[in-house]
Amino acid sequence: MITRNWQKSSYSGNAANCLYVAAPGEETVLLRESEQPDVVLTTTPARLTRLLAAVKNGALDVGE
Repeated sequence: MITRNWQKSSYSGNAANCLYVAAPGEETVLLRESEQPDVVLTTTPARLTRLLAAVKNGALDVGE
């Protein structure tokens, strides 16, 4: 079994629903949620950076 060094998001605080991230290599980033720890998303640092920039810029906001 592979052990990952999961780090909890600082934005999660003491909340029960937390985001965790692990970087097993230079070109891989793993993400998981505390409610479904067996579901792991795999991406690259570049793609995660683009996603976070889009979120911050409101590019993914859905009109209300």
